Amino acid sequence: MSVTYEGLWRMLSYRNVSAADLRKVTGIAPNTMTKLKRNEDVALSILGKICSLLECDYGDIVSYVSDESMAPDDISSFGINNRRYLGNKYKLLPFITEIVNSHCSGISSVADIFSGTGAVASAFTDKQIITNDLMYSNYICNYAWFGSQSFDRSKVIKIISKYNNMVVNENNYMTENFSDTYFSKSDCAKIGYIRENIETLYYQHKINDREKALLIMSLIYAMDKIANTCGHYDAYIQNAIFDKHLKLSMPNVKSLNNPLNQCYNEDANELVEHIYADLVYIDPPYNSRQYCDAYHLLENVAKWEKPDVFGVAKKMDRSAMKSRYCTRTAEKAFRELVERINAKYILFSYNNMANKGNDRSNAKITDEAIVDILSQKGSVQVFEESYKAFSTGKSDIKDNAERLFLCVCNR
Repeated sequence: MSVTYEGLWRMLSYRNVSAADLRKVTGIAPNTMTKLKRNEDVALSILGKICSLLECDYGDIVSYVSDESMAPDDISSFGINNRRYLGNKYKLLPFITEIVNSHCSGISSVADIFSGTGAVASAFTDKQIITNDLMYSNYICNYAWFGSQSFDRSKVIKIISKYNNMVVNENNYMTENFSDTYFSKSDCAKIGYIRENIETLYYQHKINDREKALLIMSLIYAMDKIANTCGHYDAYIQNAIFDKHLKLSMPNVKSLNNPLNQCYNEDANELVEHIYADLVYIDPPYNSRQYCDAYHLLENVAKWEKPDVFGVAKKMDRSAMKSRYCTRTAEKAFRELVERINAKYILFSYNNMANKGNDRSNAKITDEAIVDILSQKGSVQVFEESYKAFSTGKSDIKDNAERLFLCVCNR
């Protein structure tokens, strides 16, 4: 058996505590910090000091894995935050969890109904988690992270190792449509082969649903790491030098998740009519930028329906993936959503970009409308945390804040 301190580093990140701060406050020796970083055994007294500081249990910071399930040295690992994604709330998790812990009691289930990469859901793994996203590429990653189906870690690692050691020269859907755009021709060949092979393994019953999701997610994260873009897929960089190449990693997923966890790929407004959660967290798109436009290529590979693509950016038809929250009907959609929610608490995340950027960046729902809509469901409090806004231009927008609107539901 081997140890891993993945939980420790995740908790430090949530609470904005650096490794240096941890060593200073607890008095841990430098060589002990090195052991922690190398996943080596350390004394229980040391772990006790850390648990006392972080107010947590041993199981929150250290876990044991069988030696056969450890990835070989040539395969790296990644966490849920190791992906570029617009609006990712990972850095705001301390703010979000503080509000929930301080103002919400009796929480045993959390629904993240616009879950994106699943960053917010990852802060509540001690509870039942319900995730949902309109994009299949996000759904499949959420199922990989939070699904309750068991999986063979060593099998997944062996498949990833096999993929990494392959040289692929075939022509396939990816080479025919995306060569030397977002990826080099050779990487396109490999991406296409891997994605097709995952389907083959699945239909031959050699991998189960969770293992399929893990492999697709590993491919998505590997693609995003080398993509010839500035963080999204609305366009690729012209005349680029492709000096980074595809290499898959093993996701740091838990072997045992809550068996009551549920993952959905639905319209949030329809989903809430048939689920219940003590806390429903809502983080919809804020402006006119559709996520299916920004991440069309990852969605294409995840679904693997091989549609026709068009235009310079090589996008497929995305009409079925458009969100109402990016349009002028956002306020109406939000009102319908809140009316349909069955929960003790609603936590709504929205920024203060109403009139600060260009028209595409401005928020679609006003503060007045948000408070009015939530107030019809219960009592409302507003909390604020400063943050840096995303802008595709060179504008330097000041005084941006992420707000959390907490509604204690009375109906």
